[in-house]
Amino acid sequence: MAISITRALRQIKDDLDSHLTPTEIQAACQACGHAWRDRVLGPVQTVQALLLQILHATAMTAVSRLTGLSFSASAYCQALQRLPVEVMRKLLHQFVERRRADTAEVARWLGLRVFFTDGSSCSMPDTPELQRRFDQPTEQKPGCGFPVAHLLALFDAYTGMLVDVLASSWRIHDLTRVGELHPHLGVGDLLVADRGFCSFAHLATLRGQGIHAVLRVHGQRRTSFARKQYTFAGVDWPVRCGREDQWVIWRKSKVRSRVLSREAYDALPDVLIVRQLRYRVTRPGYRTRRVTLVTTLLDAAAYPAAELAALYHRRWQAEVNLRHLKETLGMRVLRSRTAEGVERELLAFALVYNVVCTVMTVIALHLDTTPERVSLIDTLRLLRTGIANLTTAAIECVPHRPGRHQPRVVKRRPLQYSRMTRPRHVLIQELLRGTSR
Repeated sequence: MAISITRALRQIKDDLDSHLTPTEIQAACQACGHAWRDRVLGPVQTVQALLLQILHATAMTAVSRLTGLSFSASAYCQALQRLPVEVMRKLLHQFVERRRADTAEVARWLGLRVFFTDGSSCSMPDTPELQRRFDQPTEQKPGCGFPVAHLLALFDAYTGMLVDVLASSWRIHDLTRVGELHPHLGVGDLLVADRGFCSFAHLATLRGQGIHAVLRVHGQRRTSFARKQYTFAGVDWPVRCGREDQWVIWRKSKVRSRVLSREAYDALPDVLIVRQLRYRVTRPGYRTRRVTLVTTLLDAAAYPAAELAALYHRRWQAEVNLRHLKETLGMRVLRSRTAEGVERELLAFALVYNVVCTVMTVIALHLDTTPERVSLIDTLRLLRTGIANLTTAAIECVPHRPGRHQPRVVKRRPLQYSRMTRPRHVLIQELLRGTSR
């Protein structure tokens, strides 16, 4: 088994190299209208250097040693500024499409491709440009905090790959830009998300595009599984599918959703037939006791309530994927000092993360398991040491521990320093005058 995995890893390394070749990078530059001239750090070398820097979690001064080229950190910084963000996004989309095609047959849930979407955040240096673009949390006084970007991520449910990531102002709601992720979904695909994405406008928009959804019902929407019925269009509603499983009618509000324009909102249907179901969580350690879902999958025979509950429970994998990106790969705090640099850096993290997910998927297929059972940290170490020099591969699955839980506490004590409550220049002046508190 180890030998076959070794051969598979070497094969996937060749495939990865073929998908990020100089020709591919140059083609992406040409498609985005980016012109360049021959130099030590052209777009090909710059992309490769950026991915190596993130993969090895190293500083800019050490990138030249990883690439084998001779250039200074200043030259590397200037090369990054010349690289358009559109090139990185195009490379990400091309990579994802090719890799998803390799797992098209096994990566389905009851015949449907499944995607998870979720919101997150990341911090960055405190510069005027980033403050204007992303803002900072309101509890932090001006000059005493760091800009924080709101991230909206779309993951492939089987491979865990990051299909796309959008960076917005800290104050932007998840629903504001989720429509920009819809083009990555095809007719018949399934989107799973938490209550932050649950609204009539979002469900109706997805339904109009032929996309299914499984969402947790928002806390402000009243749901009832009582026996009381009403008549609409000659049919008694709700239509029962089970004890706590029913078809109901959602009506469009007269108040327009701020996410859509007036024309787009008026084009939505006045009513929407959806399926609501509720299940209970009785496992000790879990905060929620009852979970209510809404879905456009109306066929209770083809999509049983138990399967939908298990699928929504898997949505937590999106949180795990974000943890891998932010904690394991180091995306929690970005280094770029410009808005364009932040987006470029995010897309580079996405590319590196997807390379790791690709190797995990290959290992999982040879071990006859799912990619989430393969250790991401071990895979990352494998990539850092180099697959080409690998002679044996002792890869084991991580334990299957569904439903595990831990207290939400931090063991590592923080440093005993006071929080900054006034801008640094004010504190420096007080320190010089001997009046600091």
